[in-house]
Amino acid sequence: MKGISNTAMVLAAGLGTRMRPLTLQKPKPLFEVGGRTMLDHALDKLVAVGIGCVVVNTFYLPEQIEAHLAARRDIEIIISRETELLDTGGGIKNALHHFGDRPFFALNADLPWMDGDQPSLSRMADIWDATKMDGLLLLMPTNKARGFAATGDFAMDKDGRVWRKDLPPPRPYVWISAQILKPELFAGEPEKKFSNNKIWDKAEAQNRLYGIEHNGTCYHVGTPQDLDKANALLASGQGWQANT
Repeated sequence: MKGISNTAMVLAAGLGTRMRPLTLQKPKPLFEVGGRTMLDHALDKLVAVGIGCVVVNTFYLPEQIEAHLAARRDIEIIISRETELLDTGGGIKNALHHFGDRPFFALNADLPWMDGDQPSLSRMADIWDATKMDGLLLLMPTNKARGFAATGDFAMDKDGRVWRKDLPPPRPYVWISAQILKPELFAGEPEKKFSNNKIWDKAEAQNRLYGIEHNGTCYHVGTPQDLDKANALLASGQGWQANT
């Protein structure tokens, strides 16, 4: 894995407010897409590329997530339970000691994707270059990503460098859950609770934020209607191609 930590992070602490009323009784990562929970989709991706350990942060209805994870035997799981919601960047910073000094994978537990002919995490590991990258994001063209707003997140140059500063929407790429990050990005960050956007902005300012285009499909399950649609498309055999 080219110097990447054997321990990864999966973010599973969010409130899932847009998924209400479904999430009043069950946390969003435990809803099923294609017969498997979104949390397990993320863990499966890590297992498939040989990651041996994962830190999963919990906050909202944590007992349900932790009980579900206790049944997995194919990967070591460390629970990072938060006593207050730390947001994405704060959640990673709170678990940073588990990754040592190596860059690590971090995935969201609520944004499933389907790989193309090669696992996207393997493709990310293959192009990772610590000499020029502080962060590497899995991106998809905005017009091909299902369940996303048309505003997009980033632009990407031909060499893979990613940027968004002073670029008004619509932007041509959206970020879809996976990233490789250097722990140094979080060094000296004084805040306890903050978004990972702050980390991306830091890497972008140094021209060290890069991306790779996903070669499969994805579905951002943000609402109950998205959940129904994502499952209906899979059940029909159409999948998540942008024109379905």
